[in-house]
Amino acid sequence: MPPTVAVATVQPAPSASVLSLPGETAAWYESTIYARVNGYVGKWFVDIGDHVEEGQVLVTIQTPELDARLVAARARLNAAKAEVQVRQAEADFARTTHERWKNSPKGVVSEQEREDKKAGFESAKAKVSAALSQVNLAEAEVERLAADERFKQVRAPFTGTIVQRRIDIGNLVTAGSTSGNTPLYRMTRNDPIRVFVDAPQAVSESMKVGTPVQIHVNAVQNRPFDGRITRTARAVDTRARTLRVEIDIPNHDDVLLPGLYVRVGFHLDRMGTAQVPAAALVARADGPQVAVVAGDDTVQFHDVSIARDDGKTVDLASGVAPGDRVILNISSQIAAGQKVRPSAEVSHLAGDVPAAAQRSR
Repeated sequence: MPPTVAVATVQPAPSASVLSLPGETAAWYESTIYARVNGYVGKWFVDIGDHVEEGQVLVTIQTPELDARLVAARARLNAAKAEVQVRQAEADFARTTHERWKNSPKGVVSEQEREDKKAGFESAKAKVSAALSQVNLAEAEVERLAADERFKQVRAPFTGTIVQRRIDIGNLVTAGSTSGNTPLYRMTRNDPIRVFVDAPQAVSESMKVGTPVQIHVNAVQNRPFDGRITRTARAVDTRARTLRVEIDIPNHDDVLLPGLYVRVGFHLDRMGTAQVPAAALVARADGPQVAVVAGDDTVQFHDVSIARDDGKTVDLASGVAPGDRVILNISSQIAAGQKVRPSAEVSHLAGDVPAAAQRSR
């Protein structure tokens, strides 16, 4: 007796379809804020959930060591300026002495004495230049430390929301963003908000910039968010075989938060001519096939070309035509040319095998 098989009728591929994929929201900007100077927290002004403007002071840091270095640097600058005045006075005296000896009548002073006064004048000028260089160095050090002093007030890099505070009054902080340093704050900007989707490789060619999408969030009932694909990575991740897709969504009312799980429906254009349940595909070494039940109830294996696979249904570009009957979850014991007894047809979206068909195997 021929084995009983579950069959489904090949349907025409829809002119457009909605492919639903999971996604995740992410902030437009996200910044972890570290201290730029060593010290301890004097006062903090904002907490988690607070909205801050760009340039707003978030925390002040007390820096006694930096303050002391700045005072010392300014004192060294004043000393260097005083040294310039001393060296300039010496140079002026050496210049007038050199001019007197240079203009003295021959025989009154020796040539050696004239050269000695000239050398003294050149030496005095060099000492003035050296003193001026020390002033420049001292001024640069004062400017550097004064710039560091401005970082005693930690300011918001952009307009956004504080999502994490890691400090309290009196906490020691260290400049830098190394792994051993504790950040002060983490803040985000959520308008607009990004949506990240990792699309399967099979539909990567359909993910064009500008493709319309509709986003559904479980936490926001009865409010879909419309958008379009803004950008793609244009490269498939070799580990997961997925394409990173990004959608930018306006979020003026801050309804969407970073880190939300969302469902993204992509409105894709037609790519195949026929549609079959995913359970109809047979993986072979030479490529995918489907088992077609001919008019005389014999099995024929057709090579097919997959245009799109969304997990439940598969759009095929070739190999079958609408109206053909295909076997679902075919047993490996059924060979080409073998007669079968088709069971009552199931929905082309179900992919489930009737119990009677399973018992007959």
